[in-house]
Amino acid sequence: MSREIKSQNITYTEGEIAHEHRVQQNGHEAAILWFTGLSGAGKSTLAQAVEQALFKQGCHTYILDGDNIRFGLNRDLGFSPEDRTENIRRIGEVAKLMMDAGTICLTAFISPYIVDRKGARDITPEGKFIEVYTKCSLEECERRDPKGLYKKARSGEIPQFTGISAPYEAPENPELVVETDKNDLAACVQQVVDYLRERGIVKTD
Repeated sequence: MSREIKSQNITYTEGEIAHEHRVQQNGHEAAILWFTGLSGAGKSTLAQAVEQALFKQGCHTYILDGDNIRFGLNRDLGFSPEDRTENIRRIGEVAKLMMDAGTICLTAFISPYIVDRKGARDITPEGKFIEVYTKCSLEECERRDPKGLYKKARSGEIPQFTGISAPYEAPENPELVVETDKNDLAACVQQVVDYLRERGIVKTD
């Protein structure tokens, strides 16, 4: 779908509370952690565990999860290529708003297309978009199959299923690659948190 603005006679209004004021009050930088990967790769599990670790440090955080968003904001969208693109466009805009509000926003979406993830990155201020490739082999994702979706996809019950009958375009230059089929959850969480510390987004202990 087009990113063209259809509304006429509108003016963007800047808020009076600057980004640096929110950072000072929160005690940490704001950012978008964009977890992408196949179904079953562990995006939601990792995002939730990272959020817990950050929350314990006093960080302001919020998770946008793929299935949850489709119950409300994106309830009108299916899984066609066009709908997937619009799904990610909307999420990118919401994540940016939450990041503007000073939070560390964690998103857990398959987001299978490089161009759509780039669109989310392009609307985010420089250095605030952190793409986390939750890497896991298709074989392991199918073995896990926590929702029974791969089984349904293989039998033809679910058309256009990412990794089976629809493509997944892996990130080419993500900020982080977290291999969830080779490391346990604690190690994966530590990898993400360490990166945020190195970048100065959250404080060191």
